[in-house]
Amino acid sequence: MTPLTIRTTDLVTPRQEPGAMAARAVQAMPRLTTTVPREYVHRASHAEVFLTGCEQLGDGRFALTGQWPRTHTFFTSADGTHHDALQAAETIRQTGLFLAHAEFDVPLGHQFLLRDLHLSTSVQDMVIGPGPSELSLAAVCTDVVRRGRRVSEFRMDITIERAGGRCAAGGGRFACVSEATYRRLRGTASCARPPARAQPHRTLAPAAAGKAVPADVVLCATDRAGRWLLDPDPRHPILFEHAGDHFPGMVLLEAARQAAGALGGPLTLTPTSVRADFHQYAEFGPPVWIEAAPLPADRAGRLSARITGLQQDRAVFTARVDGTLSSPA
Repeated sequence: MTPLTIRTTDLVTPRQEPGAMAARAVQAMPRLTTTVPREYVHRASHAEVFLTGCEQLGDGRFALTGQWPRTHTFFTSADGTHHDALQAAETIRQTGLFLAHAEFDVPLGHQFLLRDLHLSTSVQDMVIGPGPSELSLAAVCTDVVRRGRRVSEFRMDITIERAGGRCAAGGGRFACVSEATYRRLRGTASCARPPARAQPHRTLAPAAAGKAVPADVVLCATDRAGRWLLDPDPRHPILFEHAGDHFPGMVLLEAARQAAGALGGPLTLTPTSVRADFHQYAEFGPPVWIEAAPLPADRAGRLSARITGLQQDRAVFTARVDGTLSSPA
């Protein structure tokens, strides 16, 4: 049998280079919605990217778009009716990382330190609708610090709107260092891996932690009231969605929210405000203890709590959580 031979000249004329043909094909396609590159928000899965676009407005101002799925395996209230407040916190985190890479030219591979984060939500505007929630975000970056020509730190404040209402607002301070500097600072800790869960395991009941399933609970009960062991499942697909060498800030925020919720039991806590300061890395090795104490509430039906994360007698983070209390569904 004679082999079939196809010459490129049979397919493409000299005036139709493949690159030019591809460019025209792309231009002819309608502009469709997609997520921003997952690498820019430090996510391994496209499904966990909540930003879809960005426009620079000048003077450190940016208009972004995003989307929250109608249901999320983790960032949904226990009764399935509301987007979780910490989904807004994760969106703030992603926005800071995205702007650093896409707008401030921080190279991929640089490591980020979230020095603090604050968040407030409007519960009525977090109700899940019949479809995904389309987001409009307005971000402002200030206090930009440069080392040479490279941005090393900045503050970002943001508002998040959906369906014409402001569902969340917040911000935080982000610092970034090169991969080589990070390895030098971290030493052998840069090779650490999440520990297995404590045995015997005495996790909080999901309802007490404000979660629907045991795998989402990150606190282990102790013999002391108002004190828990930080003990998340290292296989959790969201909390440990990508590799790291210390407990992620989102794990610490989740621990703060769950500790505050445990103080309000048997009522269910819906967070409306979270403010956290991160003082040092929460390492994978020594135990991290989460302590919570109630603060005076501004009115009935509300709860305020101060939370401290301790490791080797030093505070790794402090937080305040405020929210409303309601009877379990």
